[in-house]
Amino acid sequence: MSFQFQPYAPAAEFSTQAAYFSMEFALDQALKTYSGGLGFLAGSHMRSAYELKQNLIGIGMLWSYGYYDQGRNEDQTMRADFRLKSYSFLEDTGLVFPITIHGAEVKVKALYLAPDTFGTAPMFFLTTDIPENDYISRTITHYLYDADTAARVAQSMVLGIGGGKLLDLLGVKMDTYHLNEGHGLPLAFYLYEKHGRSLEEVQKRLVFTTHTPELAGNEEHPMQLLTDMTFFGTVPADEIRRVARVENETLNYTLTALRFSRKANAVSKVHGQVANEMWGHYEGICPSSRLPTPRTAPTGATPSCTPPWKLTTMRPCWHASGS
Repeated sequence: MSFQFQPYAPAAEFSTQAAYFSMEFALDQALKTYSGGLGFLAGSHMRSAYELKQNLIGIGMLWSYGYYDQGRNEDQTMRADFRLKSYSFLEDTGLVFPITIHGAEVKVKALYLAPDTFGTAPMFFLTTDIPENDYISRTITHYLYDADTAARVAQSMVLGIGGGKLLDLLGVKMDTYHLNEGHGLPLAFYLYEKHGRSLEEVQKRLVFTTHTPELAGNEEHPMQLLTDMTFFGTVPADEIRRVARVENETLNYTLTALRFSRKANAVSKVHGQVANEMWGHYEGICPSSRLPTPRTAPTGATPSCTPPWKLTTMRPCWHASGS
């Protein structure tokens, strides 16, 4: 019997449909698809969406070995254990589809987590660890945050491109796509191709939450590596350099997500201030979130210095107004 996607009926005030992309989700200890705070925030959103009956779908990754399990050596020191995970409560959708990674076809399989299992929004988890793939392709979804650079890039492609393609295969019309941190950035390029290579069309649909308050912690890679990995689909690298305003032949995930989104969130008021200090001086960021700079000031008043871009604090971006 073929898979039939039948999510709960959303509340009347949540007419805007959104998809929430995250590399990790902490929903329950029984589902080892998380490592820390990013996952707990994402998991909390999924639970809140269920309670409020928001029109939301979660897109995540099914990690064969999770992040790691903690064990103890005989001398009581800690060690990292990697155990193969199996989840009987995930439904096999039967959906297996190809994406291109490093110029080669990789099959992606989608498994479904029904809302009533843990009290969450309907969710899909993607894996490449299936018999249809060769060994290297299967290992893409083995370990959350794999230490190998090429594997990390491939993981982002499975989440972003695979997640975007899955929603299209399901026939679900999305109004908003939410990237929780920059890991799913290839989604932006998937949408860019889908909508006639129009940056404006992508910005109408994409929103972004930034997390890491250290520049060094925001993922970036050389353009040559990303081009070799087919990170941008069929879009030429020179076009990406232009629309993403790439500098020094290095593409920063966070900065690019901010340039392809219509709105950006931070995770707290203080973090919003820190993030503005980090990113606010870059050109082309979140054009719909730009604030006007006053040209004149009242007599005797000190002219205000309004930044051209401002991160709002975290709030749901899939409510009825579609903001």
